Amino acid sequence: MRKLDPSRALILFSGGQDSSISLAWALDRFAHVETVGFVYGQRHSIELGARLTVRKAMADAFPRWAGKLGEDMLVDARGLKDLGETAMTHETEIVMGEDGLPTTFVPGRNLVFLSLAGGLAYRRNLGRLVAGMCETDYSGYPDCREPALNAQLEALRLGMDADFGLETPLMHIDKAESWRLAESLGGEKLVALINEHSHTCYRGERGARHNWGYGCGECPACVLRAKGWAAYSAGTESARP
Repeated sequence: MRKLDPSRALILFSGGQDSSISLAWALDRFAHVETVGFVYGQRHSIELGARLTVRKAMADAFPRWAGKLGEDMLVDARGLKDLGETAMTHETEIVMGEDGLPTTFVPGRNLVFLSLAGGLAYRRNLGRLVAGMCETDYSGYPDCREPALNAQLEALRLGMDADFGLETPLMHIDKAESWRLAESLGGEKLVALINEHSHTCYRGERGARHNWGYGCGECPACVLRAKGWAAYSAGTESARP
């Protein structure tokens, strides 16, 4: 089995809240960190710009991390949109579907992303994949669950005969706890940076500024982010003397 460097990591980085916190988590732990994002015909393509903004802001604000932050790559995965209509990739209503899943679910998306990231990591000797998926407080996507991701990791290890590792630092914590994790990594400065520059809204709206960030305030991603921010803020206030 090919030995990949466990001190070098590749982050699946969308520019959203979860992947931004995961990026900070990785920069705090690994000697070298690269990022990869995916164009898949997403309605909220504004997140692609947020990726670069968050990367730059994080490097500028935290010099100890700047030297660890390596290359970024954007990979074309628009074949996912061609497979069929979803509310994430087409102008259709965001509702709960008859199958019990939100219409924003893109079948196979995270599994495809992990495969593409694994191929890149193999070529660049990056022994750890880091992703922001979470099964505690999420929108109901089955490919965010730990068993699905672990199964895909094992397939990558076998298929490439390489010793990948997968880190999902947010898997078992909710959105409020993820903000507390960000605070533990970089204080209020990091929390404010991610709040301001990351993008989560499925509709790609960046006009309205809320206390939890930018977004429509109505899609599942905005609702989760607002709820998590409210719980985090309430806990922060109660902890102050």
